Amino acid sequence: MKAFLSAFAVVFALVPAVVVHAQSYPSKPVRIMVGYSPGGGVDTTARIIAAALTELWGTQVLVENRPGAAGNFATEFTAKAAPDGSTLVLCNIGSHAVTPARFSKRLTYDPVGDFAFPVKIGGVPNVFMVHPSLPFNSLKQYIAYAKANPGKLNFGSSGVGASPHMSIELLKTITGINIVHVPYKGAAPALTDVISGHIESSVGNLAGGPLGAIKAGRLRALGVTSAKRNAQLPDVPTFQEQGVEGYDVTGWYGLCTQAKVSQAIITKINTDMGKLLASGSMLRKRLEDQGIDVAPSTPDEFAAHVKSEIAKWTKVVKDAKLEAE
Repeated sequence: MKAFLSAFAVVFALVPAVVVHAQSYPSKPVRIMVGYSPGGGVDTTARIIAAALTELWGTQVLVENRPGAAGNFATEFTAKAAPDGSTLVLCNIGSHAVTPARFSKRLTYDPVGDFAFPVKIGGVPNVFMVHPSLPFNSLKQYIAYAKANPGKLNFGSSGVGASPHMSIELLKTITGINIVHVPYKGAAPALTDVISGHIESSVGNLAGGPLGAIKAGRLRALGVTSAKRNAQLPDVPTFQEQGVEGYDVTGWYGLCTQAKVSQAIITKINTDMGKLLASGSMLRKRLEDQGIDVAPSTPDEFAAHVKSEIAKWTKVVKDAKLEAE
């Protein structure tokens, strides 16, 4: 009985410590790592979230860009950072699904085992765009021309192996078209070149620059990659609607951190993001205005989603013969 009471007393004494730990977080500035150049959808989303968390927490939340290797540099840095909750990453379909699928044998971290998944923020499609001077008003017309003129059209993306690039590789596999990929060091320069007419077409995450350029008439959107139309571009049909059967590439954003971060901190991040993303909130509106379908999740739900996405893209990479050499 004495041993039982002693053990109970130890456990009971720990409860206030856990609560205090959660309540005191964050006690120092927090970084949100971004694996891509400034100006793209991931970067834009991270900065919107960082501003909201800074206001809520009263502690500076900064965005740090570490572009390269399709998001791998920032993801690896986060995996190996101190597990105190001060280093998060704006994880996404590229960093935690496509890159692990392509580089599984080269990664120095486990994209699932080395991470905790506090909250999934929402989903967002890629959008396929052309310069307005081109005579294509639909993806169907573009595909028909590409089939009749193999290798004559090109498309830009944020880089080899990123989600936008892979979404068009999947399109090529399904339709059999031959269009030339022009990789850039980030989404912003790819967008700039298609707006200026230096390249004919481009694919990018809808959040960020593409949405504004399309609404301003500087680009023509031929289709969105998701299974359903996006609320910000209700007149732009999906790839599926234009004859690409079974096609669905929906990107996603979330906050991830190290697996060894305390459960108290994970819970606090999830709870606080839930408050910020509640219906009618300012943050939710800002993200929805970027074309993001906001749908916050529990950590367990987010982790399960990441695992299913890795399995999906591993098959796509294998079928398209796009494994890293």
